[in-house]
Amino acid sequence: MSLRCAGEQDALFLAELWSEHLRRCDREEQVADLEQVIKEAALSPEQRLLIAEHDGRPAGAVLLRVATLSPINLEPVVQCYTPTVVPDQRRHGVGRTLVEAAVAWAEDLGITHVMTAASASSRDANRFMARLALRPQAVLRVAATPAVRAKVEAQRPVSERPRSARGQMLAARRSLRRQQSLG
Repeated sequence: MSLRCAGEQDALFLAELWSEHLRRCDREEQVADLEQVIKEAALSPEQRLLIAEHDGRPAGAVLLRVATLSPINLEPVVQCYTPTVVPDQRRHGVGRTLVEAAVAWAEDLGITHVMTAASASSRDANRFMARLALRPQAVLRVAATPAVRAKVEAQRPVSERPRSARGQMLAARRSLRRQQSLG
């Protein structure tokens, strides 16, 4: 097992490995995104993009980044983004090696915490992280902006909701019908 910094030639491998974590677009754009991530990691002293190799083949990858625990908690941490192992290379110590790289870098920098995220739907990934003493700290929730807007509007009191042109037209028709039926 060996680790090395990612190079531009690894972008296609990373696009395949991390496909479920990348933005929804065609593969060519995903590869271009990852080429940019690789370049930024190579230039930044606060980032590392590592490729794990097993038997001479890429077997996994992780993006490490020095940051703060949150925007309001300035405790420094090493963020361990998307430690992922090629399916046929699992159970060979690749994942442990990727997390160990994060721990070693944190120790070298004198940083006392390592954090990572695992997909809520990935039972195996969450169990793996728990076995390595990484416990839940927060739950990240994500939704499309229009969906959140619709839910926020729906929870407003009726008196505070903006009236749409269609809604105003329907209200005017109802009011007119009421007046006609009374008159």
